[in-house]
Amino acid sequence: MKTLMDREGLRKRATASHAASLGGLAVILGAVVLSMARPEWATLTAVLIVAGFAISTVGIYFANRWVKKPRPEDTLALALKGLGDPHRIYHYLLPADHVLLTPSAVMVIETVSLEGRFVFRDGRWKQQMPLGRALRFFVEETFGDPTVRAQAEAAQLRDLLQARLPGDAAPVPVLAVVLFVHPNAEVVADSPPVPVCQPAQLRRRIPSHLPKLPSARFEQVRAALDELAGLAEPSS
Repeated sequence: MKTLMDREGLRKRATASHAASLGGLAVILGAVVLSMARPEWATLTAVLIVAGFAISTVGIYFANRWVKKPRPEDTLALALKGLGDPHRIYHYLLPADHVLLTPSAVMVIETVSLEGRFVFRDGRWKQQMPLGRALRFFVEETFGDPTVRAQAEAAQLRDLLQARLPGDAAPVPVLAVVLFVHPNAEVVADSPPVPVCQPAQLRRRIPSHLPKLPSARFEQVRAALDELAGLAEPSS
């Protein structure tokens, strides 16, 4: 399996996250020093403390998103270890963060990096947070509805792909799956609209029931994904 990733983009996001976290703490420290040196500037000190806290919180939020390990792409690498050519996985290069090209289809993998118990029943998600996560609520990603996000990303990618492929063949299947990557996540999903799994079950979600794409069609899909990812010059 070939892995393609926006490593430079990840590096920049990680650097910005660290800078915001440390910058916010520096502002708070400066405000404390100012309060001791100039007690009469209490209003300015309060403003600086609030601003520093906000900046630091944003930095920690994005650090959890872009720095905290294990990274989703690392978990995916382990879960998909052993997949050979012509499988290709794209990280942070397409409208969805993680996209797997298989011999039969394109898979959008929507990852959730939260711990806790998550239940999908009667068309709705419910979550139970452990105390530790509740205390980190404002600096971790929001849960929302990952199945809706996965479906929306798959639909967007399907449209973008179709616009770049010759129109003389059937549309390429673009599937969606939701993957809970946190080791302390417990997931129960009753008839979700898209497959929901954890890393150990991901290999079984790769579509084996679909016929393989003809080699020429596969190459067209690969070239279109590379173009969307900015890895190839647009064809004339």
